[in-house]
Amino acid sequence: MALLTDKTAIITGAASANGLGKATARLFAEHGARVAILDLDQGAAEAAASDLGAGHLGLACDVTKVPDCHSAAKSVLEAFGQIDIVVNNAGITQPLKLMEIAPENYDAVLDVNLRGTLLMSQAVIPHMRARKSGAFVNMSSVSAQRGGGIFGGPHYSAAKAGILGLTKAMARELAPDGIRVNALCPGFIATDITAGKLTDEMKTQILAGIPMGRAGKASDVAGCALFLASELSAYVTGSEVDVNGGALIH
Repeated sequence: MALLTDKTAIITGAASANGLGKATARLFAEHGARVAILDLDQGAAEAAASDLGAGHLGLACDVTKVPDCHSAAKSVLEAFGQIDIVVNNAGITQPLKLMEIAPENYDAVLDVNLRGTLLMSQAVIPHMRARKSGAFVNMSSVSAQRGGGIFGGPHYSAAKAGILGLTKAMARELAPDGIRVNALCPGFIATDITAGKLTDEMKTQILAGIPMGRAGKASDVAGCALFLASELSAYVTGSEVDVNGGALIH
């Protein structure tokens, strides 16, 4: 059963071949959605969109810049006529300790993760309000819930925790307009961000803390994103869905 027939989805930061965004884009396309892949590099975004098959869109967009977000939203509306779903996936991380975080590190990580989520959402909200429908899926992290401990530094934890607060506030404010807003909190997922950066010892230690005994796959996160984007979750808003193999059981 196709869950997103005739829906249009924007997915930010989705050009990376093995990333969460691309896996989500692929699954959404399989379920009938028209997908707009946004990334910093126009060519990479277009290539990722063409990988999904015909009828999808790749756009250059720096989510930290207001004009870029508005321009992308406008292009998607011109191409597809509507925007039903936004997956705020664009993010960066840095494995720094507390005293190593310089102002430019803080700015970079907070800007892409948190400001980017806000700005892309602001660019699309007026359209969704006018249609009285829409769904946002914001990418947080288990790092926000447990204070790091896997890969990103404290500023990454702070940014991803900020996304949880923003998600809940958005959900509360937008619910009367028929717009749902939820967050995903992936645990340790094997993607390009972590590839080659972890020693065998670190991997062993991480897996020891996961009851399911394996790293997550990008497809594990995509499946939950599909649930939150579709009518299966029609009465779910303001929630955070943990995708961590039991690494954090509240």
